[in-house]
Amino acid sequence: MAVLGLLLLAPLILALVIVLKLTDSGPLLYGHRRVGFGGREFRCWKFRTMVVNGDAVLEQYLRKHPAKAALWYEQRKLVDDPRVTPLGAVLRKLSLDELPQLLNVLTGEMSLVGPRPVVRAELDHYASSTRHYLAARPGLSGLWQISGRSNTTYMERVQMDRFYVMKWNPWMDLRIIFMTIPAVALSRGAH
Repeated sequence: MAVLGLLLLAPLILALVIVLKLTDSGPLLYGHRRVGFGGREFRCWKFRTMVVNGDAVLEQYLRKHPAKAALWYEQRKLVDDPRVTPLGAVLRKLSLDELPQLLNVLTGEMSLVGPRPVVRAELDHYASSTRHYLAARPGLSGLWQISGRSNTTYMERVQMDRFYVMKWNPWMDLRIIFMTIPAVALSRGAH
C-alpha cells in the first residue's frame, strides 16, 4: 500500500518539492529521531516546515514565555509555534508534511496505521502504557488523527494509542485509513 501511495501521490510530492525549493533554501526534508517498535530509534521523515534553526528559536521562545513553556512540556505542541514557516503552516494543516513517512513505512520502521511516533522524552507521558506503545510500529495515521488530533489532550492521545494496540484488528486499520481522508481534507484538529 505504501508503494501504491507513493505512485499515486508522486505528482503531488513532486509539486511540493518544487514549491518548497522555490520558497526556502534550506533542506527539503527533516529527519527527527523517534522511538519505534521495541524501543528502537529511527529517523522519522517529514517535509521541513520549520526554520532551519528551529531548536534555538524554540528555546529562546520558551524562555520568554513561561506559560507557553509549561504547555510545550505538557502537550509537546504549540498552537502558534514560532518555528513554523508560512508554507509549513499550510503543509501541517493539510498533513502534507508527513508524506515522506511513506519511506519509513517502506523500510518497516513505521506502519500505515498505528500510534503516532514519539520522541523518547514523550514516553514519560505514557507511564504504564509505554509497553503498549512499544508493542506496535508507529503509524502514518491512527486513532488520534481521526479523533481530533490537537483538539485532544495528550492523555487522551495516550489512551487512544493504548486502545488501538489492545484492540487491534485489520478491520480497525481499514476503518482508520478510510476515515483519515476526510479528517485530513477537513483539517480536523490540525494547527
